[in-house]
Amino acid sequence: MAGFRSLARQVRDPGCDVALRRYSLRKCLERFAPYGHRATWDHLCRRHGFGHEDRDLDPARLVAALDEVEEARAVWLAYERRFAERRRREKRLGLRSPGPVDDWHRRTWGGNGVARCADPAVHPRLPLAEALRRLITALEAGPGGRCPVCAGARFVWRWDGGDEARGPVCAGCGVLVPAPVLSAEALAAARPGAGRADARAGALAAVG
Repeated sequence: MAGFRSLARQVRDPGCDVALRRYSLRKCLERFAPYGHRATWDHLCRRHGFGHEDRDLDPARLVAALDEVEEARAVWLAYERRFAERRRREKRLGLRSPGPVDDWHRRTWGGNGVARCADPAVHPRLPLAEALRRLITALEAGPGGRCPVCAGARFVWRWDGGDEARGPVCAGCGVLVPAPVLSAEALAAARPGAGRADARAGALAAVG
């Protein structure tokens, strides 16, 4: 099975027909798609001006889309190298129990779906690399009360039956935010029933 780099070479190869180059770009997203495959493809189509099903399109647009994916992949791989180096240092010091970020990272190794978007048509407008830089900054900084990508403060809990689609989704940019980057208060507010609980508390306060 072809790897990311060999597929990227096909996207750039002017000797290949456009349909194959487009197919190779789609296959690249099976190896690295920060928002998930469908959402990342939708993002690239919108940013680079081609349709989801276009077969005869400007190759320059495909290459520009690939450039964006490669830049984001470089950002994420650099973070993974730092992560691996940190874990090696911790293990040498006898710190073998992983923290919440480590548990989350283990499930996203390779970068596929690290900023997963629950709705493939709703995702950040930022370049992929910038979205990942913001996410990484939050992962390294510790829990906060806002979305690391768009700074939104409202979240809804999403669960589609699988762990990869469960958690707090930013109501602004659509990213399924890693739980370790959110404070306990933000997570509690996003969970099912939080709004009803707040309403009941307000009603009790009014009565009292």
